[in-house]
Amino acid sequence: MSTHGVRPKMLGFVSEEASAWLVAFVALLVGGLLTALLALAAHALYQQQLRQRFDLLAGERYSRIEERFQDQVQRLDGLRRFFVFSNEITLEEFDGYARPLLHRTQAYSWAPRVVASARREFERQASQVYGRPYEIKQLTETGELHVSAQQPVYFPVLFSQAQSATRQPFGLDMRSQVLRQDTLQRASTPGSMAVSAPLNLMDVEPAYARGVIMVAPVFAPEGSAPELRGYVMAVISLRQLMADGLPSSAQDNLVVRIRDLTGPDIQHEVLFQSDNKSARSPLVASHLLHLADHDYQLDIRPSQAFMQANQSSAVTAVVFLGSLLSILLSALLFSLFSQRQRALKLVEQRTGELLVSEQSLRATHNQLRSVLDAATQVAIVATNLRGVISTFNAGAERMLGYSSAEAVGSITLEALVSAQELHQRASALSQRYGREVSTAQAIFAQPQQEDGSAAQEWTLQRKNGSHLLANMLVTAVLDEHGLWVGHLAICIDVTERKRVHEALAARDRLLEKLSAEVPGGIYQFLLRADGSSCFSYASEGLRDVYEIDPNLLRQDATAVFERIHPDDLERVRASIRHSADQLTPWREEYRVVLPTAGLRWVRGEATPEPADNEGTIWHGYLTDISDLKRVEEELRALSVTDALTGIHNRRYFQERLKTELERAQRDQQDLAVIMLDIDHFKRINDQFGHAVGDYVLRSLCQRINARLRRTDVFCRLGGEEFMVLCPGSNAEQALRLAMELWQGVRSVPLDGVGQVTASFGVAGWRPGEGADALLLRADAGVYAAKQAGRDRVEAELP
Repeated sequence: MSTHGVRPKMLGFVSEEASAWLVAFVALLVGGLLTALLALAAHALYQQQLRQRFDLLAGERYSRIEERFQDQVQRLDGLRRFFVFSNEITLEEFDGYARPLLHRTQAYSWAPRVVASARREFERQASQVYGRPYEIKQLTETGELHVSAQQPVYFPVLFSQAQSATRQPFGLDMRSQVLRQDTLQRASTPGSMAVSAPLNLMDVEPAYARGVIMVAPVFAPEGSAPELRGYVMAVISLRQLMADGLPSSAQDNLVVRIRDLTGPDIQHEVLFQSDNKSARSPLVASHLLHLADHDYQLDIRPSQAFMQANQSSAVTAVVFLGSLLSILLSALLFSLFSQRQRALKLVEQRTGELLVSEQSLRATHNQLRSVLDAATQVAIVATNLRGVISTFNAGAERMLGYSSAEAVGSITLEALVSAQELHQRASALSQRYGREVSTAQAIFAQPQQEDGSAAQEWTLQRKNGSHLLANMLVTAVLDEHGLWVGHLAICIDVTERKRVHEALAARDRLLEKLSAEVPGGIYQFLLRADGSSCFSYASEGLRDVYEIDPNLLRQDATAVFERIHPDDLERVRASIRHSADQLTPWREEYRVVLPTAGLRWVRGEATPEPADNEGTIWHGYLTDISDLKRVEEELRALSVTDALTGIHNRRYFQERLKTELERAQRDQQDLAVIMLDIDHFKRINDQFGHAVGDYVLRSLCQRINARLRRTDVFCRLGGEEFMVLCPGSNAEQALRLAMELWQGVRSVPLDGVGQVTASFGVAGWRPGEGADALLLRADAGVYAAKQAGRDRVEAELP
């Protein structure tokens, strides 16, 4: 049979020369279409990532702003409770409590309720407090303050603590202006709180002059019908509240706008607008903010800085690389088809030689091909000693994109492997064996892996230029004489498995990173149906909270409950059971006893949901609040201590007197009080000055404290009036103690002042008697001592 037959035209209708150009053009066209599709996909991915980044930043900014709004409400509520539980607040006490609260707030003020009949007395007392004339004033339409006309009730500003050093609106009647009056009316019930409509703030820097006033009523704590005592107020500039602590306008990625929702939609006033410019983007996030009884709309848009920081060149890179690969592929195909003539000649020469052995090998070849083609998920490639592919099964065609005809006899196994990776492994082998190892040799050198296998991971190149990660095992092929005649490579595509493993590892790293940035610890707590429990997930923050390795808690949570203070343990367990039964959020504050840190306070919050094993699982966090608890205790101590003398104040005396009266009535114990008033104290202030007067008060308190028992309670009622509460003492015993105190006061003159005396009154508690009656009898004793010439002790009056 002749091997020189007529060569058919390619594609059946064009010559071989024309078909090369046609294939190159088709490849270029297909490459262009694929490049366009990839560019569109890259652009869509970029827009999705941009949305995710914006949502993350907008959510964080909204949480921060909402926290600031809630912080303003909590601080004003704390100031209200300070007034509710105090019968009388001095200017110094108000300033001492309100000054630390001035963080992102322009001012805090106190406006008591003053009826018309008490107006003159109120103005006189306020003038004495400030040392200058004080009048109740009203705000005119021009923004000026004038003396208020006669009204049935006033709410004048008496105390005010502000950040600005400018003049404060003391005496301003809050009912003299419509917006302020409307705000007071909305906050007229116990526990309520109201926010005014936007208004121009008085005596505030022009940049922060537009804001709101938040008010809270103060009612007397006693009685069935609460009596309104006045209002505490917070003056808030939203520009100051928003701008403090946030990035500068040039660096801020977000444009924030806050609008007031009180008026109609078309009249919503913008209370805050960022100074930076908004980018032209459809991205926007809107949230509803609440401040007391008022609603505001928060609009967040990306800034130009955000868009500049998140520019992507992926689309340009895809277009460039895709175009380049399309051109290269077209050139390659053109070259291949141009060389077809030479290949055909070579085939014709070899055909005659192969016809002899063709028949004998056909049967064996068909059987081998059937076996190889059955392995569609595994690429099986055989090569000769030069590395040229001699066998290319169906799995290799599917995996690498080459047909068997394209690969066999034309491509080497080395050409299917990433050149960069091949050079790196050849260099590593050369260093290991101390001699030059070529890239062709490197691909067939299979060192033993740590897991005992001889397979290695290689990056293979598909026909379309893309890459895949494969686990490739290369073994030697021996003939029947044991001679080395070639190699056999078995490849398994592990790209998807690698991607899954990397995604899981990235997720674990992200979770660990996020949990490390959260104060305290994030956890997942499982309570099983049999009562046992464990932390199925615990971040590293729990190590600091409980001083326990989080890995030890994944099987058993007993060690955590052993750390809880015994007095709090049952309460915590009960709250967990209740949350599990009702599926309600769990919130608790409790103490823990740690081996290193000692006693600490912990706050926990979690949300429950049913578990698959008929148990309950919570997702929540724990944080150390010991510093917050310490601050609360310090504030409590300041609220019951007289700032000048260091002894207890009137508030603490009233609390202790109520407690001791209940104990005396319950246990039938004795109780007595000693009231004393420094004689001619006003004369000391007028003659020597208030600094000397303060020195006299401190010195007398030190003397009296030195002579009291540990159980006695020494308090300053105000000015030069003091009270000693004597639990367990009757009137006679209290009289003897009063005589000792009287001698101690008058016996030693004070430097620069001379002898200072005091008038004492004693009263013992009588069964069935209330606190007011007991104090009235002691006050009557002091009055009788003063009428009798002062500097004396008056025994209990009948």
